[in-house]
Amino acid sequence: MKKLVQYKGKKVNDMKALARYGKPFGGYKMIDVPVPEVGPEDVLIEIKAATICGADMKHYKVDNGSKDFNSIRGHEFAGDVVKVGSKVTDWKVGDRVVSDNTGHVCGLCPACDEGDFLLCPHKINLGLDNNHWGGGFTKYCLVPGEILRIHKHALWRIPDNVKYEEASCLDPISNAYKAVAEQSGLKPGDDVVVFGTGPLGLFSVQIAKLIGALKIVVVGLDADTKYRFDIAKKLGATDCVNGSKEDVLKRCKEIIGEENLGTVIECSGAMVALHQSIEMVCPNATIVRVGMGYKSFNYPINRITEWNIDIKGHQAYSSSTWRRTTKLLAAHKVDVESMITHRYGLSEWQKGFDAMADKSAIKVVFHYDFDD
Repeated sequence: MKKLVQYKGKKVNDMKALARYGKPFGGYKMIDVPVPEVGPEDVLIEIKAATICGADMKHYKVDNGSKDFNSIRGHEFAGDVVKVGSKVTDWKVGDRVVSDNTGHVCGLCPACDEGDFLLCPHKINLGLDNNHWGGGFTKYCLVPGEILRIHKHALWRIPDNVKYEEASCLDPISNAYKAVAEQSGLKPGDDVVVFGTGPLGLFSVQIAKLIGALKIVVVGLDADTKYRFDIAKKLGATDCVNGSKEDVLKRCKEIIGEENLGTVIECSGAMVALHQSIEMVCPNATIVRVGMGYKSFNYPINRITEWNIDIKGHQAYSSSTWRRTTKLLAAHKVDVESMITHRYGLSEWQKGFDAMADKSAIKVVFHYDFDD
């Protein structure tokens, strides 16, 4: 894979980009990079909106001093096609598009055979993994022709009535849709507990409400009570539980009942939340683990066997998921505006990350604001 070229001095065709350095963790730097060169099958997108994801946050303020370039960040983005290669026929200049952030897949593994390209073990994500194509935290991003040959829905057209900012959130919306609508088995009249008040948790609340869940309980922490609990209730949560001060098991059972909880969507990634999920559900329940954690699970798990509990791992989405969520967004069935709490120019990127870190923000949108 060819390396990103960087310059000691800014040149005429350079653009600013927020880049990540180091492996497996590393800090961010605002750097000058050249505008990508467009090959015969490539598509160049001018970024109109890009949002911060929780995966971006784990590298914030982790400056290990590394000089090893990893990637231009920002894997949730939407914009306009501004240039296409000579062999491109599916896209034209002026198309409003959103990326599903796929940059490379092998095309040969069982996941690719099924069209589950984001589950390919060899996938490389734009704005997330080590690559030279780029991401959304800059002015232009290259979508390589290779992925567009293998995975036709690596790009999607944005419906006319959907804003760039809304479209840039289709990644977390689609993640939530897959977890709740496709993996959990939740049905109208069921109750559900959602752990976590980030975008995945709050979009999961919205999908659960659309399905027809009756009681939707959101579990968060002290830091969530100032802003996020109110928004959770606005989006469909019937109850919010403060895990920092309340007995989560007791409160969830009081709200829902001892025998009624058959579905938990665990979006926090905390191991204690997964354990609490196992302890609170009724027999034959389903727990979908959406959140990622990096600590060992040091809890007994016999209850999984004793009560026939189904724990499902969750990762990404399929093209059919994305198609449905795009239709829901166009039909105004998903509220993104309430989720976007902060907007910044990319030059103020640290303010956006700080707002995410102190939980005053739910979704932060960046717009490129540097002079060319």
